[in-house]
Amino acid sequence: MKYLIYIFIFFGITISFGQNNLEDQYEAIEEKVIEWRRDFHQNPELSNREFKTAEKIAKHLKSLGLEVQTGVAHTGVVALLKGKQSGMVIALRADIDALPVTERNNLAFKSEVKTTFLNTETGVMHACGHDTHIAILMGVAEILSNNKDKINGTVKFIFQPAEEGPPPGEEGGAKLMIKEGVLENPKVDAIFGLHINSQTPVGTIKYKTQGIMAAVERFTIHVKGKQTHGSQPWSGVDPILISAKIIDGLQTIISREAKLIEEAAVITVGKITSGTRFNIIPESAEMIGTLRTLNPEMKTLIVKRMHEMVETIAKAYGGSATITFENFTAITYNNPELVNNMLPSLKKVAGEKNVTIMKATTGGEDFSYFQEVIPGFYFFVGGMTPGAVESFPHHTPDFTIDEDGLLLGVKALTQITFDFLNN
Repeated sequence: MKYLIYIFIFFGITISFGQNNLEDQYEAIEEKVIEWRRDFHQNPELSNREFKTAEKIAKHLKSLGLEVQTGVAHTGVVALLKGKQSGMVIALRADIDALPVTERNNLAFKSEVKTTFLNTETGVMHACGHDTHIAILMGVAEILSNNKDKINGTVKFIFQPAEEGPPPGEEGGAKLMIKEGVLENPKVDAIFGLHINSQTPVGTIKYKTQGIMAAVERFTIHVKGKQTHGSQPWSGVDPILISAKIIDGLQTIISREAKLIEEAAVITVGKITSGTRFNIIPESAEMIGTLRTLNPEMKTLIVKRMHEMVETIAKAYGGSATITFENFTAITYNNPELVNNMLPSLKKVAGEKNVTIMKATTGGEDFSYFQEVIPGFYFFVGGMTPGAVESFPHHTPDFTIDEDGLLLGVKALTQITFDFLNN
């Protein structure tokens, strides 16, 4: 009988400990995370219009007993979790908006949502994985809430709208959240974010110190010439010819002046508008394009040279031209010290060999604005089925994610939080 009592006590302790074990909690929450993701995927909402998405997020966070604030930067949701003792403040961020893309796959939970975007009928789709980011962070919030007695400090959960950019004429995204004080009260010491990636195998994490994603600038060039009959070009100044020379000249900045052995840079002219008839040399032309840079000094040099080249080339051909820039994102810059300190956390959950350095990408991410204010670390989590023959890029109708990759995202942000606040 005595030995049976000992066995009972032993198993009682084991069961009690098992319920509090993180691995058991991860296993228990995985199905919920996938269910949340599918719901958000089937009901996507565009930037600054994430009303129902925000309601679902807020409802879950309130059920966890967190302090919840809604309506931040229009539709954002922010929640606070306070640990057993005071300490540092960490922020975890997930973006929540979808894209004007018509989904084209056979998923049982595919989006059938339709809308009008910029006067064009289109579908709405989570074609960049933001649905997975929401679900991952909701899972992290639940696990951390169940273990707040093990946390020294405060966790701020930031569910950010309009990462893809607010509609024309509106403010939104990370910039507006910062403007409204999301990094204050309490003041955040460091921020972390992740992005699922359809071309990175499930079970792996990729990162880069310093610039991991590019600063994105939209530029507009106005060229002024002199209108004349198409049969008499000598009596006018051709803005289309000038535009062609400017486009050609801009590419030499990248191929001959940018120090590409340090970081990549891209200049792309995506649209040119000019003229009304085949036999008229028009008076003006407009070009719109994008500049992508990963190094602040390189960005300053390229912008300076673009101004000089646009104005000088136009003048050389008898016309005039101006160029203006509109900033869309800053450089997504991973603080080297923060990366170095938190890498062991990622390796702890993914395994040493599954956490690897990546090349920078010329895509942009407005998480970068948070990083301009406080130290931040942004990394990529695998969402591609290992061994898959084909995987579709983000922002495309066929984009899909292997849901087996979601749990690693939950583990990564959870482990980072424990280690950052408790060490």
